[in-house]
Amino acid sequence: MRAEERDLYKTTVATLANDRKLRPVFVQKKSIPEQIAWMHKTLKLKSSDMIGEHLFQVYFMQGQQALLVAFCDAMGIEHDGKGSVDGALPEAFDTDKLKAAIDTLLVDFDPQLVSLYLNIFNLQTDSGWENLNEILASDERLKFVAA
Repeated sequence: MRAEERDLYKTTVATLANDRKLRPVFVQKKSIPEQIAWMHKTLKLKSSDMIGEHLFQVYFMQGQQALLVAFCDAMGIEHDGKGSVDGALPEAFDTDKLKAAIDTLLVDFDPQLVSLYLNIFNLQTDSGWENLNEILASDERLKFVAA
């Protein structure tokens, strides 16, 4: 993000710094590894959840379009060909269709990436989709593994 999305990086640093009652220059004066470590630590805070969610959305929209398109196609969700949803998201998903879509994604993409995407996608509604919540909680293939 720092190399390819400079404006997003600067805005993120400024927003995180302001949330911590710091001036952005405090962070900008740090070395690059120290800036990234500070951002990582700060993004773990509950107060930074919204910023983290936005960063993941940008990451998926710009760097993982094939995954987004594959999921939307499998679920029959209208999109712009790049994975950006056209119109409203469905209020409910057919469980069998959802399971089949996830199975396909897990064949074609890294399971950790699929899990991250599905968790971020599930944040698009207030309490997520009930059947997606259940699958994320019960499917061992979608469990996060510490690196």
